[in-house]
Amino acid sequence: MMNSTRFKAAILAGFCAAGFAAPASAGTQGTTIGVSATVTANCTVSANPVAFGSVDTLSASPVDGTGSVSVTCTNGTGWTAAADVGGGSGASFATRRMTYSGNTLNYTLYRDAARAQVWGDGTGATFTVGNTGSGAAQSFTVYGRIPGSQSSAPAGGYSDTVNVTITY
Repeated sequence: MMNSTRFKAAILAGFCAAGFAAPASAGTQGTTIGVSATVTANCTVSANPVAFGSVDTLSASPVDGTGSVSVTCTNGTGWTAAADVGGGSGASFATRRMTYSGNTLNYTLYRDAARAQVWGDGTGATFTVGNTGSGAAQSFTVYGRIPGSQSSAPAGGYSDTVNVTITY
């Protein structure tokens, strides 16, 4: 009597001898697919206002305030932040003007804590702020100053809007 392992081997050998072949393997082919993308330079910007709080226009002392601008640019993208003169009538970079009911209150924006470099568009005696994007938010402080002795400004809520432009 044959053991079962030899019996199975004998049956398989018989099938092969009788022309029953093991199933053939299917052929394979390969190729590659190209993948590409172009990362474009992009920036976003937001700002927190320069809030001076209460101002005593009879005092000769200036009132300082700060705000901030946050710029997020694509990694490796150089950017420059410029500011316009604002919307106050007769404003310049050195003397921006907040308004209230036709009255003005002078102020200046700077890019440095010493309040020596007027923030503007880079023309004349103004400076811009710049950096290279990292893909994360990059913030910088905006320094403001209201000069003292502006007693012609009546009491009220003065405001202005300064446009910030990011060039990249």
